[in-house]
Formats: sequence, C-alpha cells, structure tokens
Amino acid sequence: MRVDPSDDALDTLFQPFADGVLSWPEHGGVLFLRARDGVGLRQRPRPGLVCEQDYKPALDALHRGGLDTIELESADPEQAASKRYPLVLVLPPRQREEARALFAQAIAHTAPGGRVVACLRNDEGARSGEDDLARIAGKVASLSKRKCRVFWTPPLDGAPDPQLARQWAALDAPREILGGRFRSRPGLFAWDRVDPASALLAEHLPADLTGRAADLGAGYGYLSAELLARCPRITALDLYEAQGRAVQLARINMQRIQSAVPMEFFWHDVTAGLSKRYDVIVSNPPFHAQGREERPDIGRRFIAVAAEALNPGGRLWLVANRHLPYEVVLDERFGQVRTVAQQGGFKVVEAIKARGRA
Repeated sequence: MRVDPSDDALDTLFQPFADGVLSWPEHGGVLFLRARDGVGLRQRPRPGLVCEQDYKPALDALHRGGLDTIELESADPEQAASKRYPLVLVLPPRQREEARALFAQAIAHTAPGGRVVACLRNDEGARSGEDDLARIAGKVASLSKRKCRVFWTPPLDGAPDPQLARQWAALDAPREILGGRFRSRPGLFAWDRVDPASALLAEHLPADLTGRAADLGAGYGYLSAELLARCPRITALDLYEAQGRAVQLARINMQRIQSAVPMEFFWHDVTAGLSKRYDVIVSNPPFHAQGREERPDIGRRFIAVAAEALNPGGRLWLVANRHLPYEVVLDERFGQVRTVAQQGGFKVVEAIKARGRA
C-alpha cells in the first residue's frame, strides 16, 4: 500500500498539537484507533504512541515505518480494557454505525482526565462525526483546515451517558443477514446485502471449474460460498481478505456450509502477492482503499497477482465496474480473455493463463 504524502485528515488530526492548542501527554501513552502512516504522523516525535488498524495494507505500512501496533476488541464501556490512555486519537470510518461504535470504544479506552481527538474530511462526514462525538462525550471543540475538521472532547471521566455508550458500542456487532444465511457487521463492504457485482459473477460461474481455488477480496464470504455451491469439482479453497473483521466472519460463514472442501483463511494484502498456486481464482477486486478516491491501480494489481498465482491453463473469473480500465493488464497477463456478461454497469470477465507461462 502506498503511503499518501497528502493525507489531509491525518495531517489535520495533529493540527491542534502543532498549534499548541492541545499538549501531547508526557506519560501514559497514546492510543491511535484506525491509524495510518504518513507525513502528519512523522513531523515530530510521538512518544508513547501505539496504533490500532484492522486494514492489512495500512497495518503493514505502520509496521514498515517502525510504529508499535496493538489489536483491540470492541470495548463494552462497562468492561473497558485494563489499559487506558490520557489521549486517544481516532480517524473514524465513513460508515456511521461503525464510526459511532469506534467513538464508544475510544471513550472506553480513555483514562480519567483524558481526551479523544478525531478528524474527518468534510466530504466524508466531518460535521456528522463532530455531532456524534458531542452526543456521546459532551461539548467538543474543533478547528478546520485542509477541507477537514478535527474535533476533541473535554477531559473525560468515562462516558457522560453510559447507556448511550453501551448502545453505540453494540452498533457494529456481528449479526445475521440475508435470512440467517450469513453473519456480517457494519463497515464491511456491502455488509448487509449481496453486492450486485458479486451476484452477477456468481450467476455466471461455470460448473466445470476444477482444482484448487482462491477468492481474492473475499469479504464476509458470499462469493466463496457460491463458488462451492455451483462448482462441485473445486478441491480446495483459500479466502484472502485485507479487513481483519471480515476474515473472522468469513471463517464463521464458511464453517456453516456443508462441504468437505478444505479451506484456509488469510488476513492478507493481495497486492503484496501470493505464495501459493491455484487452478481457479475468483475476485470482485476493490477499487477504493480507505477513502473516496477511486483506485483502479488496486484492481489492476489484483489481476497481475492472480496471473502470477495461477497455474498454466488456470482460470480467473473477475467482475468489475464496466468503466474500470482493466483490459490492458488482462491482455498483457493472460493468453485468452473474454467478456462473459455486461449488466447493470458491471462486466464479468474470464481470463485463462497461457499454458506456456509458469
């Protein structure tokens, strides 16, 4: 994953400290929820900082930068983690239920007298985020810069409204969807429904797909479940997903399926490459990272990685938005490419690796 030198939300998150409005704690440490590496994080020393991140490319970037990381479970405000911090930084996600749950978690990890500081881009819900933090933490202060808004709480001693904090902490809890067929949670891609692009791909999967298979960008497991249901000659299946919360749910969902096919689950950044070889790969590749900006380079990299991981004669079944420019890399990397279907703004493509290529 690239580290964006112009991560405006990250830069603005640290603006109150640069301006002297807020002070960095001398003791007790700082927790950074949904942390991202970037220029704003590195403009000056950040003693005691520990980062949490569920998105594997961003986590890998933090590790490459030598930053300390921690894994956290969602915190019940009445049973907060034993470690609390005088400062908790937050880069909230766009999905509002997930963001509200993250605010509740942030407060649960805030030491008495500590603060929560959060930042969002204006076009990603900054005003709503500020209002939500004020609802759960009391009156907040804020400043705007770089088309972003950073906002922070007064010194806290727990949540002013414990009942609301409990309600919000549960907002992104896993739950049954689609009549109980799958389990999912807010914040995942198409979390409460079947994504129409994935449904279109599943509809066109041929029954003669055979051998070892992989699902790149598996989400909560819908496409993998359809692959096993429609293609009885699949002998093994690996699911790759960059979002850790999705991997946990995909494991649960696939365990519900009555199948003897061995499966493995990988919390992995597909763009970093795969170490295993396959006969079949299916994918509805992402074309955004963690922001609103379109990133067709991610989808192109998924295609290149699929080509590298397929055995000669192996088959890639891909779905994408029709406007995304994937044809060049498909033609470069595969011996045969055909568009199987175009519907509802999506295209389904089959690409077969040339038998002469290792």
